[in-house]
Amino acid sequence: MDHAIPNQQKHFILVHGACHGAWCWYKLKPLLESAGHRVTAIDLSASGINTKGLHELRTFSDYSEPLMELMAAIPPDQKVILVGHSYGGLSIALAMDHYPEKISIAVFVAAFIPDVIHAPSYPVDRFFERERADVMMDTQFSTYGSPEEPITLMLFGPQLLSFKLYGLCSVEDRQLAKLLMRPSPLFLDDTSKAKSFSKERFGSVNRAYVVCNEDQCLTFEFQHWLIENSGTTEVKEIKDADHMPMLSKPRELCQILQEITDKYI
Repeated sequence: MDHAIPNQQKHFILVHGACHGAWCWYKLKPLLESAGHRVTAIDLSASGINTKGLHELRTFSDYSEPLMELMAAIPPDQKVILVGHSYGGLSIALAMDHYPEKISIAVFVAAFIPDVIHAPSYPVDRFFERERADVMMDTQFSTYGSPEEPITLMLFGPQLLSFKLYGLCSVEDRQLAKLLMRPSPLFLDDTSKAKSFSKERFGSVNRAYVVCNEDQCLTFEFQHWLIENSGTTEVKEIKDADHMPMLSKPRELCQILQEITDKYI
């Protein structure tokens, strides 16, 4: 039971990246709760312990459905703080475009963040165009669905996990990820055909970006390109943080999230 003073309590919704689940927030969630906040960490479709199978997912909206259902259930007189990590940035952007009136601020943590000009897939497309061919190392790519409309599936390999994603995390956290990761659909064809998020809805939501300066996947330079391309002006940085700051620097991330929200709420 929460005992925080109601007008001080904030509701954080944590959205994981590709191949991950709500489990990756296990260090950050209790830190925020001990500070008196309400925290909801969700599993997107076919992620974590979500029971949907990949064969049920045909679109990015299908993948993001648990977040959209949660947002629909938020009472109209309440607002939440969305926190999206990595590929989860596209899911919180979808929620921003549909429920801007229910969001105090959206925080992108080493995350893909779209703009209001290009298709939603644009930041991910640029990532694969700009980075070296070996950036994904031993990641396994496959497809499912029909031969006419195949959907790309991705599962991070152990080398990528150790050297690009979890480089500054503990051995235990790397092992946890190896045990719990599930293949993740990218839906790049679907999101490349979708119209851009609107300036009036997505663009009206306060947003902030948390840079991880030792990220070997979304590099420091690429994160700053994302910030510039999206026009995000509220920027914080975590020093000595890899791609998984909720695991490698949970206390620092908790502090930064509270600083950001204190400024906007």
